[in-house]
Amino acid sequence: MALNDRKIQILQAIINNYIETAEPVGSRTIAKKYNLGISSATIRNEMSDLEEMGFILQPHASSGRIPSDMGYRLYVDHLMQKKELGEEEQRYLQSVISRDISQIDFLMEETAKALSILTNYTTIISEPKGQRTRIKQIRLIPLDSASVLLVIATEGNFIKNHVIKMGCVPTEEKIFDIGICLNRLLQGCALREIDTPLVARMQEELWEYRELLPPILKAIETTMRSAEKVQLHMSGTKNILAFPEFADIQKAKSLFQALEEKDVLVTLLEESKHNDLQVLIGSENTVQSMQDCSVITATYKMGDNTRGTIGIVGPTRMDYSQVISVLNGMVQNIEKVLKNLSDGDKNT
Repeated sequence: MALNDRKIQILQAIINNYIETAEPVGSRTIAKKYNLGISSATIRNEMSDLEEMGFILQPHASSGRIPSDMGYRLYVDHLMQKKELGEEEQRYLQSVISRDISQIDFLMEETAKALSILTNYTTIISEPKGQRTRIKQIRLIPLDSASVLLVIATEGNFIKNHVIKMGCVPTEEKIFDIGICLNRLLQGCALREIDTPLVARMQEELWEYRELLPPILKAIETTMRSAEKVQLHMSGTKNILAFPEFADIQKAKSLFQALEEKDVLVTLLEESKHNDLQVLIGSENTVQSMQDCSVITATYKMGDNTRGTIGIVGPTRMDYSQVISVLNGMVQNIEKVLKNLSDGDKNT
């Protein structure tokens, strides 16, 4: 059975109408609304063929048709008309990244919020993995007579504070000198580069304050391990409740549980980070509770080898064209900001 131009027109009409209304579509609706120049009886026959071919479904015996995952796949790959970002959308995206952003986690948080507002879907963003795994700066600050505050900042401005206890805190001048020594030896180092020879050199140069070294090294390892983990930002989780597909409480609950599982989300985003753009529709999702959803992911780059991923989660009848255009626009904006941040790090 051939998928001719007339069947394609009818399939497009069904998908466009269902995306707009969330209601099963009948042949009379298509005949009245889309002016295809054919009778509702002919449309009905073509719809029967489309159903037999697997592109549409009839959810109830007395209802119209809705697109199947296979129908959406054909639509996304071959039939969908690309949308351009409107001026208002462009201004909004620009406003998100035009603020004085100096930390990547804040940029990602604001980006997730903006995308969930623009699309009305749920947004998940992973920070660029690998960009925070070198030491940028170490500071020691005296707290009281028995403790100092160790501040460790990695590339990308990932910052962790650690309180270190000691028998007697050196003078502020000595602490400043210790900080200078630590930065001279450790600045720009990845965790694997803090090896035995480097530790021996630290022990030699800071022999007078050697009791500080074990807790400092432990704090550095803790910070770097934390920095190496994929950091996620999410916004618009409750948006999913606005869609009739998730009026079923159990279905919505299962989806919320999946969205709360960080490992599931990391896997979802990591699997797609080697594709500039990927659309997973319904049953194509490996997560069972997300098979009533579509997930569109886009990859953004920071430098040559560092990547992060933006994911948009919505019902399978999401407005694919609009989401893709918004994602592409946001990726371009994010990459500009990340380049500025990266250039700033190189110049400090």
